[in-house]
Amino acid sequence: MGLADRWISTFLDAIAAEQGAARNTQAAYGRDLIDFAGWLDRRGSDFAVADRAAVEAYLIFCDAQGLSKATRARRLSSIRAMYRFAHDEGWRADNPAIRLKGPGRAQSLPQTLSHAEVDRLLTAARTHGRTPPDRLRNLALVELLYATGMRVSELVELPVAAVRGNPSMILVRGKGDKERMVPLSAPARGALAAWLAQRAADDEGLRLAGKPVPRHLFPGPGAAGHLTRQHFYLLIKAIAVAGGVDPSRVTPHTLRHAFATHLLAGGADLRVIQTLLGHADIGTTEIYTHVLEDSLRDLVLTRHPLARKG
Repeated sequence: MGLADRWISTFLDAIAAEQGAARNTQAAYGRDLIDFAGWLDRRGSDFAVADRAAVEAYLIFCDAQGLSKATRARRLSSIRAMYRFAHDEGWRADNPAIRLKGPGRAQSLPQTLSHAEVDRLLTAARTHGRTPPDRLRNLALVELLYATGMRVSELVELPVAAVRGNPSMILVRGKGDKERMVPLSAPARGALAAWLAQRAADDEGLRLAGKPVPRHLFPGPGAAGHLTRQHFYLLIKAIAVAGGVDPSRVTPHTLRHAFATHLLAGGADLRVIQTLLGHADIGTTEIYTHVLEDSLRDLVLTRHPLARKG
């Protein structure tokens, strides 16, 4: 194992143990640092000797490659964090990235869906699928995502034990292994009950055949044992097409945004939405107030009598 591999693996192990970093966060750090290590290696350098000028040159290289501001900002953040850890461990006497100013993030409002569009997605999910079990699963997936605002990783990794017994609320394990309770709407509970009945029948068949019973609510054939985020991403696109909703506007994250925006429009407190979404900082949640402001402005401009006269 080379120096770069040792530094990266030790750093990732540390943030997993000390900060409870989620697997997706660790993977993002890993990708960024592997790319930086490869760039240094091509120039005969490595983590131990790279200076501030080298980090600056790498960021210029990333810009020339056409990477977005958000990606470049994240890469600098990954490099800073790794060197901060290296300094604490005594591997480096300095942090060559600490005083560098990142490119900043181009703030963009989250794309959301109207109530009518969500209704069309839910209607399409009821009939989309090759088999009746597929259709039950698809409806449960979309109902749960819209009813709870879960991240897609939280949804597909949900254990079946968390939802047994027709619960009115379920425990969700989010980023950094932090847990939160989210309520279930009546339609979501109905879709979930139908899917659990199908799962019970499927599980009994597996037991009779001497096969292991999946522990996840939405099983998958891969090594993880659950439906993958990529599979669900493609699935929600297909459901959008079936429901007559522009698939370019529909992702699992769009439904999470719809959950938050529709709650806010209905009068929910921002702190409550922050808790339900699992945001550590309310500043992250406040972006939905801007989405609502845009919706209200469009409503006035298109529905007010004087606007129609104009």
